[in-house]
Amino acid sequence: MKLIPNRIVVKVGTSTLTNELGKSNLRSFDRLACVLADVQNMGYEVILVSSGAIAVGANKLNMASRPTEMRFKQAAAAVGQCSNMYLYDKFFSGYDKTIGQILLNAEDIEQEEKRENLTNTFNAMLEMGVIPIVNENDSVSYTEIESEERLFGDNDKLSAVVAVLCRASLLVIFSDIDGLYDSDPRLHPDAKLIERIDHLDENVYKLAGGAGSRRGTGGMRTKLQAAELATIQGIDVVITNGQRPGDLYTLLEGGSVGTRFIGAGR
Repeated sequence: MKLIPNRIVVKVGTSTLTNELGKSNLRSFDRLACVLADVQNMGYEVILVSSGAIAVGANKLNMASRPTEMRFKQAAAAVGQCSNMYLYDKFFSGYDKTIGQILLNAEDIEQEEKRENLTNTFNAMLEMGVIPIVNENDSVSYTEIESEERLFGDNDKLSAVVAVLCRASLLVIFSDIDGLYDSDPRLHPDAKLIERIDHLDENVYKLAGGAGSRRGTGGMRTKLQAAELATIQGIDVVITNGQRPGDLYTLLEGGSVGTRFIGAGR
């Protein structure tokens, strides 16, 4: 697969977009929009994959906790997606950028005709200078929320699927941790960050541990699965801290941040 050198996909998670009270983290929205707008001004084509709809919607609907019943999850997703896109539009507009929304189901990727139409849509938006903002279509698709072996998995694998679909050269996954460590840094203060991984095997997966933050549903394992999916297609993947979106500048200047998974053939 021939990659497009100046095309990048950035994935941001619930833990970055919300604060400890579960409300939208406006500073994070603003910083992210500023960096991505600036990166586009530098000549890059940017696609943003964004989580957070269910968590934001649940908070806006004054739910005591993240809903467990499917119909309430889907209702929360519909409300939260609307809120998130309003904030993205507000902050990106402040940096003179136009955004567009793309909501995906698994069948949009699996069916050839839909996949081709989707690719054409992405390419048209990027050609026009639009920043696509992508999420799972949780309000109508229950499989992505509920299935144990779902295609996407908390948008980590979705971001890899989008990167492959759009032939991006780099996928950056913003997380609530600096990268992959040789042991759990929450339990082991002397844990060391692994800066580069050339081959993702079972020994790497053993380092993943369990679930992630309490506000999101993904953990390091889903990020490793995303990295494996993308690197097989030659795409470099970086996992780094979402509280520092400016790390993207360092990456594009050839520097090292977080954990970098090297794409096959590179």
